[in-house]
Amino acid sequence: MNDSDPAPRLTTPRPSDLGCELQLQNPCSYKEASARRIRPWLAPIVEDLAPNAGGLSIRFVSDREMRRISREFRGKDTTTDVLSFVGDFAPIPSNGSGTDEGDEPVAFAQPVVDGPEPDAGPYLGDIVISVPTARRQAEQRGHAVERELKILLLHGLLHCLGYDHETDDGTMERVEAELRTKYGISAGEG
Repeated sequence: MNDSDPAPRLTTPRPSDLGCELQLQNPCSYKEASARRIRPWLAPIVEDLAPNAGGLSIRFVSDREMRRISREFRGKDTTTDVLSFVGDFAPIPSNGSGTDEGDEPVAFAQPVVDGPEPDAGPYLGDIVISVPTARRQAEQRGHAVERELKILLLHGLLHCLGYDHETDDGTMERVEAELRTKYGISAGEG
């Protein structure tokens, strides 16, 4: 490195430094799902896994809201922990379509948030997480709610990238296990 080269970046990139616009919505103000807690961990992962993505939306909701979304978009009158809705990002090669049912990707009739500017890159998708369900799962599994939310975020992100554990003969599970270790959410961490 010579004197004219810029010094290497030693800090976590700010959201404005990233190519992908992250929209984090927390209308119920769940403290575990605050943007200050989630964004510093998630932004570098999205940049690493989807460097050309223009935007990703995450919404943290109640069980009631998740049940409504599940009923409307999956035809299932039950709550669940995480749902992913694939955007127009070119998914990685996989056997699955990126949706739980193996159908064509679904889009919100009313998007979680407005998508990125037209020249910002392809929209990765929407992830919806039920915080009360995450709390129950964390308690059952004996770890922190923050860790459970990270697990669900990574799982939802992989669906937005085209992985589908329902149809891929274990590929998504293997990739998810590797990424949990890489991003600090393997057993006993986070």
